[in-house]
Amino acid sequence: QIIKVTTPAGIVIKQTVRFGKPCIKGTRIAITDVLHLLQGGYALGDVPTQYPGITTTDAKIALRYAARILGKEEVLELGAV
Repeated sequence: QIIKVTTPAGIVIKQTVRFGKPCIKGTRIAITDVLHLLQGGYALGDVPTQYPGITTTDAKIALRYAARILGKEEVLELGAV
């Protein structure tokens, strides 16, 4: 399914960068890179330490973008697998 969204300031999507994954503007750091760090137990304030090219504000923008995208999905239960 294709979801049309307006890309917020601070996020860019280019087919020639990271295979079209949404990235933090001015970097090759994908939104999923930030999410994986947080999943791994890093705090939001630790993200710039792991990716020196971004700020905590950039990481927050990434989270807001991910939440917005996920909020547009509809999940239907298909039953027990």
